[in-house]
Amino acid sequence: MFTNNFDPVAFEIFSFSIRWYSLSYIFGLIFGWIYCKKILIKSTTLHKFFEDYISYLIFGIIIGGRLGYVFFYNFQYFLTNPIEILMIWNGGMSFHGALIGIVFSSYLFSKKNDQDILTFLDLVSITAPVGIFLGRIANFINGELVGKVTGSNWGVIFPGYDEKLRHPSQLYEAFLEGVILFILMNIFFFKKNYKTGTCSFMFLIIYGFFRILSEFFREPDLQIGYLFGNISMGMLLSAIMVLIGFIIYLKRNDETKSENV
Repeated sequence: MFTNNFDPVAFEIFSFSIRWYSLSYIFGLIFGWIYCKKILIKSTTLHKFFEDYISYLIFGIIIGGRLGYVFFYNFQYFLTNPIEILMIWNGGMSFHGALIGIVFSSYLFSKKNDQDILTFLDLVSITAPVGIFLGRIANFINGELVGKVTGSNWGVIFPGYDEKLRHPSQLYEAFLEGVILFILMNIFFFKKNYKTGTCSFMFLIIYGFFRILSEFFREPDLQIGYLFGNISMGMLLSAIMVLIGFIIYLKRNDETKSENV
């Protein structure tokens, strides 16, 4: 048993609080930038495009993540308090919304520069698990997105939520969606004869599966609860991810077969 008494504030500068959650975004982006530049990207031309792509990516993550939270998780509240949509420092970001923002911003960038969108989405798919890992650790430190009540020896008490022993579901997600997914994406990418786009659709399938699995141990969002039965919003959105991933996979398989005929 462990009691989570972590301070969500990492440090303060002139009374300005720097939170662990903010740092997870910053360091996740920095890692992704360095890893892509030093390890993944071999083309000089792609290096040049990637520098410009990062700014599109950041806007896509922030705008998509915030609007995703607004529309998927708390629409009624923000409908009556629209000005608070801009107050992202108060919390409230959605992974699935950020994913939509990434795809949309990548589409705009690729169309503008006449590049293959899958090239950029592959790079994001390979490095995103590190940001997800850091984000879930920050969720654990903040005592948010808590797990369901458990009697297990590794249960955690989150005093800011209640005094019950709960699954550290944030750590389950950090391990599955962060560590394991990062390893798998790199294995796929560094395989011989890698085909562009493979990491993109595999990310959708594997992340979606891991997220659905993790949701079984996680309390649904208080303002929504379960949509029906034991299906949470996170499960539904992740199931859609898996479906889209399989559709892309089947389409690519058909294209490969046609090319070999």
